[in-house]
Amino acid sequence: MAAAPVTAPPVPTRPRQAAATGSYHELSAQVREAGLLERTPGFYISLLAGLTAVLGGLVTAFVLLGHSWWQLLVAAGLGLVLTQFAFVAHEASHRQVLLTGPANDRLGRVLANGVVGISHSWWMTKHTRHHANPNRVGKDPDIEWDTISFLEEDAAKQRGLMAAITRKQGWLFFPLLTLEGVNLHVLAYKSLIAAPRSRARTLELTILTARLSIYVALVVWALPIGLAAAFLAVQLAVFGVYMGASFAPNHKGMAIIPADSRLDFLSKQVLTSRNIGGGTTVTMLMGGLDAQIEHHLFPNMPRPHLARARRMVREHCAQVGMPYTETSLVRSYMLVIQYLNRVGLSARDPFDCPMVQRYRPRSTR
Repeated sequence: MAAAPVTAPPVPTRPRQAAATGSYHELSAQVREAGLLERTPGFYISLLAGLTAVLGGLVTAFVLLGHSWWQLLVAAGLGLVLTQFAFVAHEASHRQVLLTGPANDRLGRVLANGVVGISHSWWMTKHTRHHANPNRVGKDPDIEWDTISFLEEDAAKQRGLMAAITRKQGWLFFPLLTLEGVNLHVLAYKSLIAAPRSRARTLELTILTARLSIYVALVVWALPIGLAAAFLAVQLAVFGVYMGASFAPNHKGMAIIPADSRLDFLSKQVLTSRNIGGGTTVTMLMGGLDAQIEHHLFPNMPRPHLARARRMVREHCAQVGMPYTETSLVRSYMLVIQYLNRVGLSARDPFDCPMVQRYRPRSTR
């Protein structure tokens, strides 16, 4: 089991590169013959029924607790269960859940807009670009600068306060995720307002606004204003940290692909992705994102089949000489923090002495 490098390395040169090129078709045929792309609606119906029951229990606790600071535990639980709903929305966007594409699209819209409160169309656009070019400079939106710098050239542009934050961004990464819940809601509105007018856009805006208005109104009506504010803050913070902690380990610190490079599909997806070990518990905790390599190779593969596919892909990569990266969840967080701190060293303060800048250690790729 290989541990991911601390810094984002260049794409490695492999003596058996030619063997990997085109071998995805062979692997894909094996996966199809094993039935691993067949839908498992029963699993997802059971999962959604369970999540709905948990959500109902949290609502019941919210009503029974009244004006109690124990409500903050309910808020934290709500942040967790909404993230689990977001995982299913993500899977529906990949058409993993139900038997037809339109049915998956409808489910994704309901879960993303109506339950979680994020824009389904924004997510589809952004995530499709990511899957097409993971960790590719200029094409993957997930490595574009947005408070955190994932590339040294972006870090080097920062000045003043942002430079100071960037230099410590690895240590600040998880604290900053407490704001990601708010950011996702804001991005939902910003993306839809900027989108061309259409029936789908109007529908999404209507659902998002109704969901947000009803939710906030109920919390403010049921609780004293201070407790209501704390409830919303805890729910959004837990949601943001859980979402970020589930998606971040999968690509951060893996190979960065230059904009002008050309890679076969297998290399492009495997070299930029990191799997997380831990079995069924971690799979449920991360909504199947622990098998990131298999998810990128077969985006429409249902969650229950990922474990078996994992064994097949690992064996195939060994046969063609392809590095297959897998580590523990805790180790993956350490690698992300170390990588972001290394990138952050490129952040420059305009008052730094040029001599210090000359000899300051920098990460290499």
